[in-house]
Amino acid sequence: MSDHQQPLSVRADAPAVLVVPTGPDRLNWRPMSPADAPALGRLVARIEDHEGAPFRTSVEEVAEMFDGDWKDHARDTLAAVDDDGELRAYAQVSTVPGDTGVVRVFTAGGVDPTWRGRGIGRALAAWMTGRGRQLLAASELDAPGRIAAYVDDHTPDTLALYLAAGYTPVRYYNDMRRSLTEPLPQAPAVPGISIVAWTPALDEAVRVAHNEAFADHWGSEPRTPEVWQRGRSMFAPQWSFVAVEDATGDVVGYLLSDRFEQDWAVAGYTSGYTHLLGVRRAWRGRGLAVALLSAAMAAYRADGMQYAEIGVDTANPSGAHGLYAALGYEVRHTSTMLSIEI
Repeated sequence: MSDHQQPLSVRADAPAVLVVPTGPDRLNWRPMSPADAPALGRLVARIEDHEGAPFRTSVEEVAEMFDGDWKDHARDTLAAVDDDGELRAYAQVSTVPGDTGVVRVFTAGGVDPTWRGRGIGRALAAWMTGRGRQLLAASELDAPGRIAAYVDDHTPDTLALYLAAGYTPVRYYNDMRRSLTEPLPQAPAVPGISIVAWTPALDEAVRVAHNEAFADHWGSEPRTPEVWQRGRSMFAPQWSFVAVEDATGDVVGYLLSDRFEQDWAVAGYTSGYTHLLGVRRAWRGRGLAVALLSAAMAAYRADGMQYAEIGVDTANPSGAHGLYAALGYEVRHTSTMLSIEI
């Protein structure tokens, strides 16, 4: 039987025993729990400050790392704690319920700047990869597997660490921004479609529309209701909009925004961030994406924001990158997804 015909439980080549790092001296290794969120937030802040990140991760976002009933913190997280009880390194490996086409495992970790150069990063990468293989092997799906990490391109040391651990760059992402002092794009009205404010009552229909809109996007898997509701600490409903078909009330497009106030001092400007934007396939080519973006830009500007921001996969099949560029968005920050494909 060839490799690709082997079940995922075999292809994952999972280690029977996961080796937990033991050094260097004065560091104790243990799993994390939600109670570690404040200390983890301090560690992440030190890392981002040292690396000159053009953003900052809020305490609320750090706490969200522990959200999700499917997560096993005792087995899927690791922290190095010094003699004073302060976190000096961390790792988290997580899966996402609802995957069907590809079983995905995501890794994230970091080392305190004052503790680097002692092999901790290499040990974390090895541990995360081994645990990722174990999670893939335990999956009930016989599908392709992926162990992935997102790495900001301003952190070449982290990129080198993952490359040395056997990961390969597979996807590239741009964060783009557009000044709101420039005239906003004028989107023509789309007959039979209304752009309305997002409401909780529309949210489930937006989730269903999102799963359809992103079905042809690389790396995207259907989002379950539970997954859809997670990670909303920065959600800005007042800046979010839905395209609704007048005759049926069906959701045919959507734009969900975030408000990252903690980034503004570092970036040097205020902004609204378009977190998700999608149009169902049958309604594409009618200007709905521009109409939604225009509505969001107007809302951002009305609240005094200086820029509109958005992230995009550079190989997005809908041509989104070219659309954003044509609307005046310019690349500000880039990142890479690296993976081990199994």
